[in-house]
Amino acid sequence: MTELKRDEATWWRHAVVYQIYPRSFQDSNGDGIGDLAGIARRLDHLVTLGVDAVWISPIYPSPMKDFGYDVSDYRGVDPLFGTLADFDALVAAAHGRGLKVLMDFVPSHTSDEHPWFRESRSSRESPKRDWYVWADPGTDGGPPNNWLSEFGGPAWSLDAATGQYWLHIYLREQPALNWRNPAVQEAMLDVMRFWFDRGVDGFRVDAVEHLVPDARLRSNPPDPHWRPPMQEARALHRAFTAHQPEVFDAARAMRRVAREYEPERLLIGEAYGTLPEVMAYYGGEGLDGFQLPFNFQLIFADWRAETIAGLVDAYEAALPEGAWPNWVLGNHDRPRIAGRVGPAQARVAAMLLLTLRGTPTIYQGDELGMVDVPIPPELVHDPMEKNAPGQGFGRDPVRTPIPWEEGPTAGFTTGAPWLPIGGAAPVAAQARDPGSMLALIRRLAALRRAEPALALGAYRTLSAADDVLVFERRHGARRIVVALNFADAPRPLAEGGRVLLSTHEGARETGRLAPNEGRVTEG
Repeated sequence: MTELKRDEATWWRHAVVYQIYPRSFQDSNGDGIGDLAGIARRLDHLVTLGVDAVWISPIYPSPMKDFGYDVSDYRGVDPLFGTLADFDALVAAAHGRGLKVLMDFVPSHTSDEHPWFRESRSSRESPKRDWYVWADPGTDGGPPNNWLSEFGGPAWSLDAATGQYWLHIYLREQPALNWRNPAVQEAMLDVMRFWFDRGVDGFRVDAVEHLVPDARLRSNPPDPHWRPPMQEARALHRAFTAHQPEVFDAARAMRRVAREYEPERLLIGEAYGTLPEVMAYYGGEGLDGFQLPFNFQLIFADWRAETIAGLVDAYEAALPEGAWPNWVLGNHDRPRIAGRVGPAQARVAAMLLLTLRGTPTIYQGDELGMVDVPIPPELVHDPMEKNAPGQGFGRDPVRTPIPWEEGPTAGFTTGAPWLPIGGAAPVAAQARDPGSMLALIRRLAALRRAEPALALGAYRTLSAADDVLVFERRHGARRIVVALNFADAPRPLAEGGRVLLSTHEGARETGRLAPNEGRVTEG
């Protein structure tokens, strides 16, 4: 094996990204909520894990109606998490360990407590009135159109004092910014510069598909396949609220800011959509959009070898020339992979994630095999669950604190944790167990780092049949074969070769895969 030589300008191509949900990573002051000093304390866990970059979910000052995605000041740190000095110290500590730091950028909406919105709401003549999306009532005196909030109900709220509705694709406390206003766009691009100047290496750009809804405010058409109890927001096709042409102009504007810095900063776009819609975020022929529009297909896929093979092949074929792929299994909004496919297949999924071509992102806790933690009704925090209780839309179960050690608060806090702790054996116990999920992820990340064929090599599906997916990765003369058994029973394996790594300790070069086994071999 030859250690991979790394190009600083495109470091993200060979990187493994790790998402930190700061409220639940590590508490340092006993208030039961994770913070920046806590993250700094646990950076060595990430180094040992073998990741290259951390993406930190929002830490900005916020009323926390949507837990940081309702921003009241884009240039500060909420006291819950610490101070700007704490953030600067964290960046320095991460960089000192060779870790990149990515922040969450929330450009489509602010908090209703942001000074911009307070000024905008003060009167129709306010100089910041056009910084948000306002509209007169519809002909029936109600909302201007039928757009729905992602949290349920209309996407419009009436401001009685001025007689107009403000748009909120999310909570009513998250008014939509008007990106058609050049002053808004420049103000938000300056926010990016503020954090880049502090040493931030890139952004994950939140909810970008909703950044610039239809200027004519045309109503969305109904989805004939929608039925209760499906999420109310899915009752309409997002024809006029998502992926509008001006969204891609905004993505290009953000990329131009990223290119003002050396090395160029990374932009990862969150955009849920069809394959062609997601591919459009890479930009035109010059790939002048986001370097990595998130690829969420594995989160929603039917967990079968044939389905996964078809999904990967279709995604690879759709990539614009020169575009770099990426893969995720979960995040702070979606049920955990170990709960979706079971603990045995979660190991297979981990091997898939870290051996496919492209940049993988690991959601905190998935390296432990965490499952969703049940949340009693009296402990629910998530507005999604509060608005539609008991329907399975709540996100608290995937946001519970990391268990670091044995004990009632699992080393996460010395106080009362903001959500129950559980879902997996703690880090300390797994670190002692060579057969643990943590040990497997560490070995996979180390192998990926050591093997250019896995980090940068070409991909080709070899077969997908009888519950087994087999694919190869090639870099120069080096050929590596990955075989994944999606069945809870042994399966024959035609491909042989020296075993580099298996999800099962002690696997040998045999013509069969054990139940739920994933195996990496030299071709």
